[in-house]
Amino acid sequence: FVEPESGRLACGDTGKGKLASPETIVDEVVKLLSKGQDLKGKSIIVTAGPTVESIDPMRYITNRSTGKMGYSIAKEAIERGADVTLITGPTNLTPPQNLKKLVKIESAKDMYEAVLENLDENDVVIKSAAVADYKPKNYSNKKIKKSDDDLVIELDRNKDIAQEIGKIKNNKILVGFAAETNDLIENASLKIKKKNLDFIVANDLTKEGAGFGVDTNIVKIIDKEGNITEYPKMKKEEVANIILDKIKELLSV
Repeated sequence: FVEPESGRLACGDTGKGKLASPETIVDEVVKLLSKGQDLKGKSIIVTAGPTVESIDPMRYITNRSTGKMGYSIAKEAIERGADVTLITGPTNLTPPQNLKKLVKIESAKDMYEAVLENLDENDVVIKSAAVADYKPKNYSNKKIKKSDDDLVIELDRNKDIAQEIGKIKNNKILVGFAAETNDLIENASLKIKKKNLDFIVANDLTKEGAGFGVDTNIVKIIDKEGNITEYPKMKKEEVANIILDKIKELLSV
């Protein structure tokens, strides 16, 4: 059953009663025709998008993440029956239908607090967001005016969310991401041990068709034992299902 949506109705009133959008109806049909509800009963946190670290009311530090990978994971997990909490930084994307919970954040601190707040009620955490490593040490509540001198902005390190969750995850599954421009395998492998990840999804930002702002990705998945599985360029929805297949295996152990 597809619920009606809210908005302006034919009678002129505003409320619940509009026919669901074609996108919503298609999503429901795809869900019924998909590989089934093999993640039904499982609760998953997906983090997505960039974080924003404010310098003053007009300026901030961020990165090039568009959130496409995280949103694809959330959508595919829902279609496979999971209860999904999407914690997202600012993006131009429309969140998938039928989320259990949508949490919109800005800073790395916001995301850390949101993940902790929702951790207990979830079985899996997929950390696909591109979280800023640093934030301005001092925030100016007034616009910093241009002068004839150079401007120096001191930075403090943000908490590493995956590493903090890795310390307390117990039997929960924790999946990390590594977007690198060099020494991909070495850097990603170090993160597995340091952050107590079950596996990591690594991609080389210098490769065409991988990384931020595109609909495809080229990834390698590295597990705790050091096993590396390489995949060709594929749509992010396909990558999402490979990640979810790996999670399903670990949930069955």
